[in-house]
Amino acid sequence: MWQEVLPNAWESILSRIRSFQYSQKNAVLVPAAALGVGGMGVCWLMSRRKVKRLEVGDGWWGSGERALREKEDERIRPFRIETSDKEIEDLHRRLDQARYAPPLEGAAFHYGFNSDYLQKVMAYWRNQFDWRKQVEILNKYPHFHTTIEGIDIHFIHVKPPYVPHGRAVQPILMVHGWPGSFYEFYKIIPLLTEPARYGLGDGDVVFEVICPSIPGYGFSEAPHQKGFDTCATARIFHKLMKRLGFKEYYVQGGDWGSSITTNMAQMLPESVKGVHVNLVFITIRGFKKLIQVMLGAYVPWLMGFTREDVRRMYPFMQKNVYDILRESGYLHIQATKPDTAGCGLNDSPVGLAAYILEKFSTWTDKSFLHRDDGGLERKYSLDELLTNVMIYWVTSSIASSMRYYKENLSRDPSLSDNTRFGVYVPAGIAAFPEEITHVPRCWAKTIFKNIVSYSYMPRGGHFAAFEEPKLLAQDIIHFVRRVEQL
Repeated sequence: MWQEVLPNAWESILSRIRSFQYSQKNAVLVPAAALGVGGMGVCWLMSRRKVKRLEVGDGWWGSGERALREKEDERIRPFRIETSDKEIEDLHRRLDQARYAPPLEGAAFHYGFNSDYLQKVMAYWRNQFDWRKQVEILNKYPHFHTTIEGIDIHFIHVKPPYVPHGRAVQPILMVHGWPGSFYEFYKIIPLLTEPARYGLGDGDVVFEVICPSIPGYGFSEAPHQKGFDTCATARIFHKLMKRLGFKEYYVQGGDWGSSITTNMAQMLPESVKGVHVNLVFITIRGFKKLIQVMLGAYVPWLMGFTREDVRRMYPFMQKNVYDILRESGYLHIQATKPDTAGCGLNDSPVGLAAYILEKFSTWTDKSFLHRDDGGLERKYSLDELLTNVMIYWVTSSIASSMRYYKENLSRDPSLSDNTRFGVYVPAGIAAFPEEITHVPRCWAKTIFKNIVSYSYMPRGGHFAAFEEPKLLAQDIIHFVRRVEQL
């Protein structure tokens, strides 16, 4: 009897074991399969989000209507800056006839450019500044014009004089802001095209530098139509690089240049190998940022801040509200009725110099506000400062450069459009301590999704390439070296 029962019992036990194993297998496989499908769904959604980009579009900024059948002249035309006796005599006549308003006692730069010091600068401009010599300096790099979307675009294009065998040259587009110009990059260009010569590495990273003038600035033609903003500029600069034969390139900028290069990365990420900026545009809004601001000074590590972030950001109201309000009066004028002030500045070299050079004081170092001379000659020479002013003067471009604020801010008052499109190309950020506002890495990540380098620079302010060219060059080289090793 037991001989018949035992095999049946054993078969029953084996059947139960098999059933248990099958159910256990299902218990693992079903969730795993669900997880896999869900993961694929998440990846698909993320990939869809990543490909969201700024629309390239097209534009026409020439005078009148665009001729439908007329093909644009795509030639790259050599260009030289020139001057004349008539131009210089007219400047001197205007400087001789200037009227000055006496400053308040002890005002320093708290009320704007101190007119006592202004008279000293104007005397130097009238009697010692040599514009012909500065024109020669400006012409030491090759200048060009090309027509894009109906307007002439000015740029300088500097190639390295020597490239070590087997080393690739990295093209980099560098974009200025306001009230700067392409001239801001003159001291950093040799550091990037000949880094080994200046002790910046062994030449493993060498650049070919392209510095355009934003349309409406300097020797780039001003748009003749309304609506020319950073997106239009980004598109034009992409066309410029394509016209020069580049398929991939790095981009770098501060001030408006930061916004333009960010748009370039959002617009055609396949063309931008990496974006490096020394100013990040971001708005402080949302409950999370509010909590970070409120608690950041007390528990910075919990809020994603570093100690250096805290040092640069607090006291928060002073540095991020009062200081910005004090330094942004010009912005409200230029974002609303730029031509009113622009007409006066375009007619008066003294007014133009005061308006521009005041920014090179307090935007370089906030403490210069307390100095009678604005600290201007601590970081720059008068020849350098006045050369930048002359670029605006001889081209009559101050009004058109000021309009850039209205075109951008009337469309996007908070300059937050950048946050609608992530930047997924490698990004490098150089945070200079005297910049108008400090953006910590955890906030920059809301726009720049792939930050390869974030550097707390030891010194320097808003005009980084002009003021601290070697520091900025080192950081750009460090960033590009890391990108090339990815």
